[in-house]
Amino acid sequence: MKYSLDKLNELSGGDNEFNASVIETFLLETPEDLAKLQKSVSNKEFDLIYQFAHKIKPNADLLGIETVREHMLTMEGHARGDKDIDAINSLLKEAESELQNAFSEFKAYLR
Repeated sequence: MKYSLDKLNELSGGDNEFNASVIETFLLETPEDLAKLQKSVSNKEFDLIYQFAHKIKPNADLLGIETVREHMLTMEGHARGDKDIDAINSLLKEAESELQNAFSEFKAYLR
């Protein structure tokens, strides 16, 4: 697996059922949050961009998806600060690709 479950294992004490539950919740909620983030970026709704980036970030962190965590943190900064929509769009494209890979890997992990 490309992603690290170290933080999740630390939180769960290695409880595989708990880990699976967290991953299932991630797989249920994050695609929807990502879609809302994409729509917010398209509409240049900076408050919503911040909100959805802020929601995705801790889940990415917990599941060891470091690139996405960093991109969401940077997007939060742009959404609250300079409102650089080009930078946000670029970060979103990279994060989206990384999340799609993560969704596939975590689905395989649960099988």
